[in-house]
Amino acid sequence: MATATTTPTERAPAAPATQRDARDFPGARIWGVLRLAMGWVFLWAFLDKLLALGFATGRNPETGAVDRFGDAAWIYGGSPTDGFLKFGLHTKAPFTDFYDGLVGSTLIEWIYMASMAVIGIALILGIATRLAAWAGVVWMVLFYTAAAIWPENNPFLDDHVVYAIVLAGIATVGAGRYLGLGRWWEGLGIVKRHPVLR
Repeated sequence: MATATTTPTERAPAAPATQRDARDFPGARIWGVLRLAMGWVFLWAFLDKLLALGFATGRNPETGAVDRFGDAAWIYGGSPTDGFLKFGLHTKAPFTDFYDGLVGSTLIEWIYMASMAVIGIALILGIATRLAAWAGVVWMVLFYTAAAIWPENNPFLDDHVVYAIVLAGIATVGAGRYLGLGRWWEGLGIVKRHPVLR
């Protein structure tokens, strides 16, 4: 009695690499952890400026005294950008005059705070990860050109450049799928219709 056999051409084709389970990707969890860490960097920048939690905001740089939830908090009228724009700019940077012109702009403050919150939340949740990561790269470039050209301890490389590289990697691999809600997010109809939202 003959038994049924399948030839190689009759076997079901292997799933393309883009459809494989995210857990099959080597280093997937590392990209997920990097995404979470970068999300926290952005969200913390928002929270510290919003509430003056005594780290970058609400601490007297001369005495070290901390005034949590004080006048420096954005919710109490403090400016989240003036300190950096007035004192953090690199005096030898080629774009200093441009950034000087932004001091005191309410619009810039709202853009800064909204983008820090949205980028941070999106990266932490793993939704709209590519869009959030590329927006983060834009911020790193802005910070670099405002305060780090040229770095004091290296000819060109500083933490803004490293963060930008990590964010570009997060965007490229779609790291929201790893330890996040990315696969669910990418399955939504609106995201399928508008891939830029991935």
